[in-house]
Amino acid sequence: MKEFIKDTKVVMLDLDGTVYLDGELIGDVKGTLNYLRDKGVQVVYLTNNSSGTDDAYYEKLKRIGIWDDRDIFYSSLDAGIDYLKAFYPDKTVYPVATESVTKHIKDCGIKVSEKADIVLLTFDKELTYKKLVIANELIVLGATYLSTHPDNTCPAKGVFIPDAGSFISLLKTSSGREPDKIIGKPFEVMADMLASKLGVEKSQITMIGDRLHTDIAFGKNNGMNTILVLSGETTLEMAKVHEVKPDMILDDINEIVSKSIM
Repeated sequence: MKEFIKDTKVVMLDLDGTVYLDGELIGDVKGTLNYLRDKGVQVVYLTNNSSGTDDAYYEKLKRIGIWDDRDIFYSSLDAGIDYLKAFYPDKTVYPVATESVTKHIKDCGIKVSEKADIVLLTFDKELTYKKLVIANELIVLGATYLSTHPDNTCPAKGVFIPDAGSFISLLKTSSGREPDKIIGKPFEVMADMLASKLGVEKSQITMIGDRLHTDIAFGKNNGMNTILVLSGETTLEMAKVHEVKPDMILDDINEIVSKSIM
């Protein structure tokens, strides 16, 4: 099992369903992260969740006791903002987003308008009908349509909650369009940006997550090593029949230590 990850320099960790579930750490995650850091592996928290800003995540990771100053955090929202600044620097944007995320987008120097050139769909936990009407009209009239990620649900205790992918389905029904570009996992935009920022080859990255269609597909699509954990969305039975095949399956990330995988 160790052979395929022997050259790993970076571990990219999904958060929801991988590191914690509904805000509660999964087992001895703190010990596992220290184990990786002590081996010189760069820990990157990589999430498709675009419902909050980096500051909110930093505070959460500090509050639950797993943040280390050596770590890196990067979300589909970060990737979306970087993408907008790189490819649409002079365009206006209508974010379907929470108030704090919308403010963060403005603070990053992006012009926000209800008569925008671009619709940016995020995981908006403050979604209203008015926002849907505005976004739908812009999309129907030909605005560039971007989404931070395609996840249909977000892991939570009990019943999983609707995520941006569910909003994509809703807007497809009303507008007839799907996003022109999806930024986050499992697509290439986030991978290209991160590999460049970190100065590593994608083959030196191991992606660990609980979702086959985003986390594991992200790794596979971008030439990374992949580990599926069964602590979130995916069951072993689902993994057996799914077209996306991880390189390794663990009950949770703490088996990295108990099985001495790295």
